Amino acid sequence: MPLTGRLAALLAIGAATAAPIAGCGSSNDNSTTSSAARQASAPGGGAASGPGGSVSLTATDYKLNPSDPTVKSGKVTFTEKNAGQVTHSLEIENVTPGHDQELEGSVAPGHAGTLTVNLAPGKYEFYCPIDNHKQMGMEGEITVK
Repeated sequence: MPLTGRLAALLAIGAATAAPIAGCGSSNDNSTTSSAARQASAPGGGAASGPGGSVSLTATDYKLNPSDPTVKSGKVTFTEKNAGQVTHSLEIENVTPGHDQELEGSVAPGHAGTLTVNLAPGKYEFYCPIDNHKQMGMEGEITVK
């Protein structure tokens, strides 16, 4: 194989290997967040005003509070602050039929992450998808009106 062909083959193999690995990395503080996490969000509680809204969740070892927030339909921003001693994350089931949405990466103790989703009226299960945290009680249900 000529040198240029070998170089092209090596570059293709390197690119195919690097792409999946890049998605699994983390930052120096062991906390990764989506681009929405870098945007300021209004403080919220269990209920939101206006279309959509925001929900502030506190993740501890092993509970999400509030575990039963109510919001209006539309664009909803969930901010999860990790007040526990282990890493947590957030996943919302069936945001669109058959498709869950998960916070990018995880949230290290003392850090926060943000997930923004567009929710239609209904009920949605949410939980920490790390290890067996859901089975240990880190779950809840969002009511969207």
